[in-house]
Amino acid sequence: MKLNVGGMDRILRIVVGLVLIALAATGTVGWWGWLGVIPLLTGVVRFCPLYSLVGLNTCPLKTGK
Repeated sequence: MKLNVGGMDRILRIVVGLVLIALAATGTVGWWGWLGVIPLLTGVVRFCPLYSLVGLNTCPLKTGK
């Protein structure tokens, strides 16, 4: 699995994921807030399957895992 999420992209994914999960947990938003797990996980593992499909790479590293 090649790393394809880097830097600010990673931080933004983690923050957005945590905010969505917190909003869902407090009942501020509906069930869709739990979808925040997706950006959270892609930020933590630094791999986004969608980026692979469209050929995007925001990670400055040339080699992956």
